[in-house]
Amino acid sequence: MTHSNLFDVSLPLALLGQCPVYAASPLDQRMIHGRSILIKDETDRMGLGAFKALGGVYAVAKLIEARHSGAVEAAGFQSAALRELASEMTFVCASAGNHGLAVAAGAKLFGACARIFLSKTVPEDFALRLKDKGAEVVRAGEDYEGSVAAAIEDAERTDALHLADGSWPGYTEPPRLVMEGYTVIAEEMRRQFEAGLNWPSHVYLQAGVGGLAAAIAYMIRLNWAIQPRIIVVEPDSAPCLKESVAAGKIMTVDGPESNMGRLDCKTPSMLAFNILKNCADDWVTISDQQALEAVKAAADYGYSTTASGGAGFAACQMDNADLPLVILSERGLEATASS
Repeated sequence: MTHSNLFDVSLPLALLGQCPVYAASPLDQRMIHGRSILIKDETDRMGLGAFKALGGVYAVAKLIEARHSGAVEAAGFQSAALRELASEMTFVCASAGNHGLAVAAGAKLFGACARIFLSKTVPEDFALRLKDKGAEVVRAGEDYEGSVAAAIEDAERTDALHLADGSWPGYTEPPRLVMEGYTVIAEEMRRQFEAGLNWPSHVYLQAGVGGLAAAIAYMIRLNWAIQPRIIVVEPDSAPCLKESVAAGKIMTVDGPESNMGRLDCKTPSMLAFNILKNCADDWVTISDQQALEAVKAAADYGYSTTASGGAGFAACQMDNADLPLVILSERGLEATASS
C-alpha cells in the first residue's frame, strides 16, 4: 500500500525523548451524546497547543544534524556546542499559524533563527505568539499559497533553509521530516490500544495540505493490529485532497475563505496525496457552521479547540460509527492566549 521505509517512527521518538517538554498526549474514551468516542487530545502538545510541535521541532533538529554530521544526537538538546553550530542557521516557512510556531520553537530550542511568512488572513494572535518565540514575522500574500511563494523566494535569495509542511516535485525531504515527526501521534495511540484500550472502528483525520492525515494513515496501515476505516475531513471550501484523488492528480481548488484557517489550503502536499490516495477510505467535507458547532460540543465536555482543530470531531458527529477516533489537533485561541 505504501513503501514501508518512508517513515521511521523510532527516530522522532528517540530524539523527542531528549526533549524536556515531550510527553505522550492524552487519549480519552468519552461518552458524548450517548456514544463512546476516542479523543486524542493534542491541545497541550509540548506547551505549544497543537500537534504541529512534533513535526516542526523534529524537522529542525534533523536538518541541523544533516548540516553538522550528527551533532544533535551527539551533543543533546541543551548543548552549548550545538547552539553554536545552529546559531548561523535560519529557517523560513509559510504558515497558517501552528507550523510556524513549531518551526520557531525548534529554532529557538537549538539556537537557530526563524523567519515565518503569514498571509493577510492569519490572525494577529498567531503573529504575536511567533514573535514571543523569537521569530521574525513577515506578512506576505493574499492567502496561504501566496505566503508559501514568498517563503520560497526568501530561501532562494538568502540561502536560509526552507522548512515547509507541504511538498511538491523537487521538494520532499523537509516536509517528509515534518510528517515523520507526526507519526509519533499514531505510535502513541497504537501502544495504548495494544495495552488494552478499545481499538477504533473509524478514524477521522482533518486535512489542510494533508501532512497530519497522511502520517497517521500511513502508520495505521503499517502497524495497527486492528484496521479501522479512515475518513479524511476537509472544509467544503477547500477540498483539495478529495478533488485530487478524484482526478488522479494534484489539483488546486477554488473556494471562499474558511473559518478553518489551518485547513483552508487549496493545493495538497504531494507526499500526503500519494499516501492518502492509497490509505484512506472516505473523503468528506464539512461547512464552517458544522465546524463551529463541533467547537461548542467539544467545550461542553471540557475540551477547548478551534474550527480547524475540531474538524474531525465535526465529521464524526455527522456519522454513526461504532467507536470513532478523532484528533483535537489544536487548542482554542482564547485558551492559548491565556496560557
